[in-house]
Amino acid sequence: MIRTLKIQGFKSINDQTIELGRVNCLIGDNGVGKSNLLEAIGVLSAAAYGIVDNESLMRRGVRTSLPRLYKSSFSDQDPPKHIHISVEGENEETYQVSLKNPMSHPKLAWIFIDELLKDTQDPIVSDKQRRNKKNLNTKAGLAALKLVELEPTSPAAQLMQCLQEYAIYCPNTPTLRNVESDAQPRNPVGLNGGQLAEAFAELRKQLNKDNDEVSLEILDTVLDLISWSVDIDTVKEGTKSVLKFTDRFMNNSRNKLTAGDASEGALYVLFYAALCLLPNAPHLFAIDNLDQSLNPRLAIRLTERLSDWLKNNTPDRQILFTVHNPAILDGLDLTDPEIRLFAIERDSNGMTCVRRIELSECLLKLNQEYPLSRLWLMGRLGAVPNV
Repeated sequence: MIRTLKIQGFKSINDQTIELGRVNCLIGDNGVGKSNLLEAIGVLSAAAYGIVDNESLMRRGVRTSLPRLYKSSFSDQDPPKHIHISVEGENEETYQVSLKNPMSHPKLAWIFIDELLKDTQDPIVSDKQRRNKKNLNTKAGLAALKLVELEPTSPAAQLMQCLQEYAIYCPNTPTLRNVESDAQPRNPVGLNGGQLAEAFAELRKQLNKDNDEVSLEILDTVLDLISWSVDIDTVKEGTKSVLKFTDRFMNNSRNKLTAGDASEGALYVLFYAALCLLPNAPHLFAIDNLDQSLNPRLAIRLTERLSDWLKNNTPDRQILFTVHNPAILDGLDLTDPEIRLFAIERDSNGMTCVRRIELSECLLKLNQEYPLSRLWLMGRLGAVPNV
């Protein structure tokens, strides 16, 4: 699990260090840099895979643009020469990289200026190694090649694997309904919501296969969030897998609804559950706008379940997500140190600032009178527009 993230010179983020938990919720005004933070990890993920270009960035859900727009641009300072991003895990395993791409004559792939992969105290890849190697392809990451030499159970190998799997998911209703194809298909689900029926079928199979009380309870925590449905199944129609919902209120002779007919909120719930619970889902992932299409009360209950869902398979699953619906905050148990809330704001120079919101004595006192959602709207937590 990533514990420390450091970003320098990337878009609106000039220099920020963030201490992460298992569940990380980002709140703030439109345009303050929430998505930039998610995308910085996406750039590092591409570097960990060995190449940073449009194709590798798009595959991770990063918005592609001209290279110069990835570099910080502030009126009171020169643009940075490099973008620097680093992460550190629980055992001090570290991966960091500095990248550049000329602003005047941009290249298809970014150039690796320096790179460090460290397993606890021992460097595996260092800047010195890159400089000493002749005829080295500067557009290829050395750490990605070194990964094949590492023990799969070593902290550094697990950190690299975690980074390589990372993606930013942003599901949309047409793709979840299977009326549009996913622009970025992946297993178990695509970045826009593709393969939902197949993913839910696999999830149900996995949980039923275990046939223990905990697995069945986990499945119930998913199905209980869709109150109008008695059951959800997956059937084959030709070559396609199709979700079938059984509506509890309709006549038994015609109470089956497909994903094309069902409430979109139910589809988003199943999508998030598949990402959190399936063993082949990424260990580290992000969701942009987790709260879209969800009733506020449903959003609260979904958020309450996220941490337990993530821990179901392995203890090192980790999620970052952005929200605008205040109700989400009421589903966060901030007394759990692994559940963290971050206010994202921009200072007077336009630089993105990340501040963790902790339950201080003052905030606890206010929280006895008002829920966190109300405190956010009141401006007590910050992260609100100046309008």
